Amino acid sequence: MQWSLPHSKVPINRFPPLSPKAKVMRGDLGMELNSRRTLRAVNGILVKVGSGKVQFLEKSVGITSRKGTLFLVIILLLCILSPLGYWRWTGQLPRFLLDLLIDRIRVPPGFTIQLYATHVPNARSMVLGSRGTLFVGSRGTGKVYALVDRDHGNKANEVIIVARGLNIPNGVAFLDGALYVAEVNRVLRYDDIEARLTNPPAPVVVNTALPSDSRHGWKFIGFGPDGWLYVPVGAPCNVCERADDRYATIMRMHADGSGLEVFARGIRNTVGFDWNPQTHALWFTDNGRDLLGEDLPPDELNYAPSAGIHFGFPYCHGKDITDPEFGWKHACREFVPPVVELGAHVAALGIRFYTGQMFPHTYQNQVFIAEHGSWNRSTPVGYRVTLVDLEDNRAVKYEPFATGWLIGRFKWGRPVDVLVMPDGALLVSDDFAGAIYRITYQQ
Repeated sequence: MQWSLPHSKVPINRFPPLSPKAKVMRGDLGMELNSRRTLRAVNGILVKVGSGKVQFLEKSVGITSRKGTLFLVIILLLCILSPLGYWRWTGQLPRFLLDLLIDRIRVPPGFTIQLYATHVPNARSMVLGSRGTLFVGSRGTGKVYALVDRDHGNKANEVIIVARGLNIPNGVAFLDGALYVAEVNRVLRYDDIEARLTNPPAPVVVNTALPSDSRHGWKFIGFGPDGWLYVPVGAPCNVCERADDRYATIMRMHADGSGLEVFARGIRNTVGFDWNPQTHALWFTDNGRDLLGEDLPPDELNYAPSAGIHFGFPYCHGKDITDPEFGWKHACREFVPPVVELGAHVAALGIRFYTGQMFPHTYQNQVFIAEHGSWNRSTPVGYRVTLVDLEDNRAVKYEPFATGWLIGRFKWGRPVDVLVMPDGALLVSDDFAGAIYRITYQQ
C-alpha cells in the first residue's frame, strides 16, 4: 500500500506535513517516524518514507499469524481428509482411527466392545466354519474373506481373500465343510474350504435360477433346521408388482440346488433371518419402502412359523399402513402383520437369537438386530445394534443395545450382521469401517 505526500522533497531532519488521508492511516497503524526518513515498526508494521512517499512494507506479525492459522487449517484438513480418502480408496477406515472411535460405542454395564478384525473392506454377512474360520461376504468389493484366529486370542490374526470378482457376494452359509456364497443370480459352493484357505478350490455352481436384478438383489442366506438353504429375492424397485412370483419372497432349495420353491411372500427386502432355537420357526427383518415421509413406514421384524404366509408387500406396510398406489387391491387384514414395527428407515439387516452362555440369562433366546442406518432421512436414524425381548412369540421390548456409530449427523460405522460365537461373544460386522467388533460380558 502506498500514497503520495504533498511535497516532492523531504528535508533530512524534518517530515513534511501529511495529507488528511495519510494522517488517518498513520494514526490507525500507530506509526512513529524517526529522524532518518524511515518509519519504525509499531505493532509489527514496517513503513519506509522516502522521495515524498510513505511506503508500508508489511504487517509482519499479522502475516505470521495468518500463516500459522493457515498451516493449522491445512493440518486439520489433512487429518480429516486423509482417513476419508483412505476409506474411499480401500473401503475401510484406518486402524488408528478405529482404535479412537470405538470408545464412542456405548453398551450396557458389564459389556465391552473391542475390535475383532480390521482390513475387511465392506464387511457384510458372516458365518462360522466348523474349524473356527469366520467367513465374511461383501457387496462393493466382490470378495469373500476368511478371518483366522490362529493363536485363539479372540482377534483375527489373518484376513484371507478366498473368492474375488463375484457379483455382490453378500450372503455366506456353511454346511458339511463347504462354504456357500450367494451372488445376485446364483449360489456357489466351495468344498473343503477350511483346508484350502490360501488355495481355494474352483466353485461348484449350485443354482442359477434366481433373478439378475441388482436392486435389492444382494442376498443373506442360511441353512434352516430342516436342512434347506433359504435364499431371499428382494423387490427390484421401491414399490411395485411383478408377474414373476420369485420377487419379494424368501425362497428355499436343497443343499444341492434342487427343489427351489417360494417359502414366504410379500417381503420387500430382507437381508437377515434366523430360526428360533426353541420353536425352529423362521424370523426375519424387512426393510420398508421409501417416499412415504421420514417417519413411515416402519421396518419390520416378522415371524413365519410355516410356509405359504404373505406379509403384505406391496399392498400393506407395517401393521396397518395401506400403500397409496397398490393398497386399493387388498386390505391389510388379509396379511400377517409384523411382530414388531421397528424404526422407520433404520435399515434393519442381520438378526440372531442369542444362544450363548456368556451374557446374562435374561438375554437367552432374545433377538439382536443390526440396524444399518438411514440413507436419505434428514435426521439420520439407526446405525446401532438393538435388542428385542420376546415372550411366547410376542415382543415385549425393543430397545438400543449398542450405539455410537452415529455422532450427530456424522456416521463412522454401519452395522450389517451379528453372529453368536461358541464362547458366547457377539460379533458385529461393519461395511462402512471395514471391521468386525466383538462384544463380551463380564460381571
